[in-house]
Amino acid sequence: MVRYQAPLLYIPFLALTIIATIIASQAMISGVFSIVYQGITTRIMPMFKVKYTSSELQSQIYIGTVNWFLLISVIFVMIIFRESANLAAAYGLAVMGSMTTTTLMMVIIFTHVEKWKLPAAIAVCLIDFVYLFSTLTKLPHGAYWSLILAAIPLAVMLIYIKGQQLLFRSLRPLDIDAFLTGYEQVYEKGRIPGTALFFTRNWKVVPPYVIHCIFRSNIIYERNIFISITRTEEPFGVDTVMQKDIGKGLDCFEILAGYREVPDIEGILNVNGIYEKVIFYGIEDIITGNPVWHIFSFIKKVTPNFVQFYKLPPSKLQGIVTRLEI
Repeated sequence: MVRYQAPLLYIPFLALTIIATIIASQAMISGVFSIVYQGITTRIMPMFKVKYTSSELQSQIYIGTVNWFLLISVIFVMIIFRESANLAAAYGLAVMGSMTTTTLMMVIIFTHVEKWKLPAAIAVCLIDFVYLFSTLTKLPHGAYWSLILAAIPLAVMLIYIKGQQLLFRSLRPLDIDAFLTGYEQVYEKGRIPGTALFFTRNWKVVPPYVIHCIFRSNIIYERNIFISITRTEEPFGVDTVMQKDIGKGLDCFEILAGYREVPDIEGILNVNGIYEKVIFYGIEDIITGNPVWHIFSFIKKVTPNFVQFYKLPPSKLQGIVTRLEI
């Protein structure tokens, strides 16, 4: 009886293949985490819960929702395709789609900066489009799965962006000048000792939850501060701007953070001499009969809100619910 013995070269080849697979998978996971986090900070994706796993590296993060989505996607692809040979068509379309999108973005960027690079970018983009159209012939052979899987995050982003825009219009915020007229009247009637924080996107536009808290509930503190966080075009760096005496007992504190920065909001406030007694924030209760906005409402419920994302102290938080129909 003759036993088959694998060549000795097979062992190092197998080891190298395993190492290459681990490196490639780790690179993909890290890349997806980075892209999703930038989508969160630029407000084109929901605020998934982010864990910061390093005190030294600012960009070392873990996003559990994304990790589980990748796991489910990999298992799904394994069940559907079963063999790597069957995956070739879908893989080819996915790679060419990614390359074409990247070069298309290069063309858009070089139309605004470093225009001398634009001809080369256009040439590469045209070549990528030719290859992309050639891979479309593989759609009946399983390449359509690339489009189906890519449509899931794309649909989430589009629904979230449009939903946020519709939500902002439905909330009907008040401009700062109109707000100050009523604010100063309430401020003179009586104040609570301490400092209260109100988070807003832009201090010149006052969200409804602030109006409800101060005007309808007559909750006003000796010092009230509008806090806004603005993402800059630089990847890292944190700067702050304090504008005092916008109104009586009313200041504005703006945090300017890079788009990849992970700011410690509580620490930044304390460094600038702000020790709050209470933090107010808005919660939207959405009522709708539109199935698309039902998805948006579900996304808002299952994803962390603003205060959970930035890990503000729970003992100081007071949520103000605003019910609206869209």
